[in-house]
Amino acid sequence: MLFSSDSATQDELKVAYRRLCMLYHPDKHRDPELKRQAEQLFNLVHEAYQVLREPQARAIYDIYGKRGLDVDGWEVVERKRTPAEIREEYERLQKDREERRLQQRTNPRGIISVGVDATDLFDQYDEDYEDMAGGGVPHVEINKMHISQSIEAPLTTKDTAILSGSLSTHNGNGGGTINLAFKRVTSASGWGEVEVGAGDTQGPLLGMKIFRNLTSRCFATAQCGLQFSSRGVRPGVSTMLARHLDKNTMGYLQWRWGIQSSMNSSIVRDTKSSHFTCAMQVGIPHTFMMMSYQYKFQDEDQTKIKGSIKSGFFGTVVEYGAERKISRHSVLGATVSVGVPQGITLKIKLNRASQTYFFPIHLTDQLLPSAVFYATVGPLVFYLAIQQLIIRPYVRSQKEEDLEKQRESSASNIAKKKQEAESAVLLMQESVRRIIETEESRMGLIILNAWYGKFVTDNSRKHERAKVIDVTVPLQCLVKDSKLILTEATKSGLPGFYDPCVGEEKSLKVLYQFRGVMHQVLSGDADPLRIPKQSHRIDADT
Repeated sequence: MLFSSDSATQDELKVAYRRLCMLYHPDKHRDPELKRQAEQLFNLVHEAYQVLREPQARAIYDIYGKRGLDVDGWEVVERKRTPAEIREEYERLQKDREERRLQQRTNPRGIISVGVDATDLFDQYDEDYEDMAGGGVPHVEINKMHISQSIEAPLTTKDTAILSGSLSTHNGNGGGTINLAFKRVTSASGWGEVEVGAGDTQGPLLGMKIFRNLTSRCFATAQCGLQFSSRGVRPGVSTMLARHLDKNTMGYLQWRWGIQSSMNSSIVRDTKSSHFTCAMQVGIPHTFMMMSYQYKFQDEDQTKIKGSIKSGFFGTVVEYGAERKISRHSVLGATVSVGVPQGITLKIKLNRASQTYFFPIHLTDQLLPSAVFYATVGPLVFYLAIQQLIIRPYVRSQKEEDLEKQRESSASNIAKKKQEAESAVLLMQESVRRIIETEESRMGLIILNAWYGKFVTDNSRKHERAKVIDVTVPLQCLVKDSKLILTEATKSGLPGFYDPCVGEEKSLKVLYQFRGVMHQVLSGDADPLRIPKQSHRIDADT
């Protein structure tokens, strides 16, 4: 669109439409080439206004953009409906489209856990190993492994089949299980699930789970199961009640009866910058209290640091660690667990899309300062080395590759936009000349120079080439009564503008004169801009 519709009123749209029509009207230009270019831009302005002046079409465009007007089925929507009804109808059409793709969708999830016994690094007896061949080399082994995978197969819009399986081994002994569940959404406030399973270690399983929203702030779950084995049938029941205590805080109360009966109560507070959990459990065999805190840094890597303490009949465990996003779909984390009598364990976890890779490395059964030191410093040094040598070069190459693909896919469209912008600038020349004469006569606002695109200001990036276009004429054309006002939207859609660097961060730099005084401002691409302003004034001393 040639002008923004985000917050403009109908009167503002009419004023902008008339102004652009006067600027691009073909009858105002005698030159055949200019007349042809003016006719093209005039038609674009008219097309945009026809959409924005209709509340129904505008409701779709404001939310979904131009693609919303091209959805299959749009032509059958009644044009006399209200904007709210149009939105609902559009969402229904989108839902119908999604349902057609439903059969092709799955939601694979998997976990691979590899346990490593590295206690020989810190607990070996040196005097005994010296007399043995190869005794000086610590023995590190994999002592357990667990693999699980699940996929979802939507059957209808309300029914889903879930197939899952797992394999586990520990010190040479292992087994596996396979489960099949059917889940049905019974209403907007509840669903139910039936599960059957079998395994070579525990025998057949039959279970059922129900979820229900009790109120807008409270929900409950109930689960029961029957485990068949050579020892007989072992039933199990668990229920959970949860309630929103405030906007960011949830309270949970859980009761479990069966092989490991317990009562658990917890409070979880999750905000933009932190996550806090406090829990207490009374049960057989585990009774404990636990507190954990996680701080979320507001950076592009989504860095988090966390710590927790858990104490009960089994002993006390203190954990601390961090996690960070290392690529678009990958998050790497490391946690050090120090416990009595559990010892010291380093836990490394990698989340890659919907797959999780977990590596618990047990270092020692004792509380050794050296083990704590190496468990803390070792992963940090390793991460920094991998970050510099592998991750950053890989991410940089991926960004460049994605950017190149984006440029190639949009090359023809950008070329068209560039041609339209250049035509618009030619058609603006006469209007701009009159505007400048008016502004000069009143010592008003004169745009001396304006550039739009990517500026290189960092000394470390001097090798990069600035990618900017001259937008002095288009900006001066937007000046009215010694004022220039740009709304909160990307500036590449303004008349006479186009995107000179697709996919890259852009800015608008303006050097202007107001009341004979020089001013300068640098504005972000989507930031609103209003000039003149006193803060833009260039100090004569500098």
